[in-house]
Amino acid sequence: MNFHILTLFPEMVIQGMNTSIIGRASQAGLLKVNAVDIRDYSENKHHNVDDYPYGGGAGMLMQAQPVYRAWESVTAQIGRKPRCVYVTPQGRTFTQQMAKELAVEDELILLCGHYEGIDERVLEEIVTDYISIGDYVLTGGELPAMVIIDAVSRMVPGVLGNQESGSAESFEGNLLEYPQYSRPEEWRGKKVPQVLLSGHHKNIEIWRRQQAILRTRERRPDLLEKAVLTSQEQEWLAQQDSFG
Repeated sequence: MNFHILTLFPEMVIQGMNTSIIGRASQAGLLKVNAVDIRDYSENKHHNVDDYPYGGGAGMLMQAQPVYRAWESVTAQIGRKPRCVYVTPQGRTFTQQMAKELAVEDELILLCGHYEGIDERVLEEIVTDYISIGDYVLTGGELPAMVIIDAVSRMVPGVLGNQESGSAESFEGNLLEYPQYSRPEEWRGKKVPQVLLSGHHKNIEIWRRQQAILRTRERRPDLLEKAVLTSQEQEWLAQQDSFG
């Protein structure tokens, strides 16, 4: 899968994406992160890409033409117009399901804004998806773009050494991940749950599912409302309330 990031700070993106799992996947040829410097497409001799907004207001606005030319260079290289994601607080909130949907693409463009944003006309021309990573404002779109790339990359076959870890994590089935333990068996008086030491895989599977349900109810009850529970699980959960 190829990611093309339109940015004013390509070094920031490349440095952030060249480490850990994503870096190894890139070296293995499973991913490619291409940072495109929007300043290279400025028609100004000083490579300026911003100007004052019409109608007044604080700050500067990224101009349409450099952004369009940067996007045009990528689409010309690819030979078509792939999905183009603009990372903005005004977009849909990014979710694990959206990561899965984007992971089926073989080419993806991410547009990073700065200053007070980008001229609306170029957004109307090139953007297919408006995505937010949360209800807060950052200084630029590079960090959100890297968050999206990291989440999407984990869904690409071969990126994770153990593919099961990509399908048994938080938010799968609208449930948070169950608690996990490693050696030693006892640490500061806290013992690993006995079921995990039993070697009984079916019981372990049931325990983990139940713990995921309890954890989701405790920490993200909004997710639990959307989770699909069996009638047995619903009955078991009701029993926990009566016991508690």
